[in-house]
Amino acid sequence: MRSRRAIVGFLGLSLFVVGFGFVLFANAVMREPEARDLRADGIVVLTGGQTRIEEAARLLKDGRGERLLISGVNTKIGRSSLIKISGLDEQTFNCCVDLGYAALNTVGNADETRRWAEAFGYDKLIVVTASYHMPRSLAELARAMPDIELMPHPVAPDDLRHKVWWLDVTTTRLLAQEYVKFLPAAIRLAVTRGMAPWQADSITASSGTPSKS
Repeated sequence: MRSRRAIVGFLGLSLFVVGFGFVLFANAVMREPEARDLRADGIVVLTGGQTRIEEAARLLKDGRGERLLISGVNTKIGRSSLIKISGLDEQTFNCCVDLGYAALNTVGNADETRRWAEAFGYDKLIVVTASYHMPRSLAELARAMPDIELMPHPVAPDDLRHKVWWLDVTTTRLLAQEYVKFLPAAIRLAVTRGMAPWQADSITASSGTPSKS
């Protein structure tokens, strides 16, 4: 009986923590993004909506980064269509915009962005994606690129602006689905960061170099 109560209590506490975490998550991502004067080596936008590409292109045009990566481009979308969507002139697009077709999900976006950043030697990136997608994006990007500074520039989708999320079933469902995807990404990031010191010590020990105490 006592063990059963302990299990029920643990489950109840777990549900409360997850539920409370969801409320914090939803309130945070639904908040209107603040205007910030961001400047970095490069800009990366994760595809999923026309507004994201338009905003990333605006940052490039304003000189906030020297190059722009559009990650996760659908192979069916041609270069001319992307030029039109971005609002950039053809010369600027051809000069300073790189297209990534390999990524099929957020993990793929992170890998694609890492290879791009390494190729250009970038240490600081502006990340553009939807506000509700930003936490998971940052978690996956930080796991793939622990030494690169990430500067979030969330975009609030037009269909979510000024909505009270708990009064709209569609919005609540979208946020809940994203929260469920964010949790394992956050856990993976925490595990990776937690193992980093141990891995460094193991590498040092295997090379015969004494580690710092």
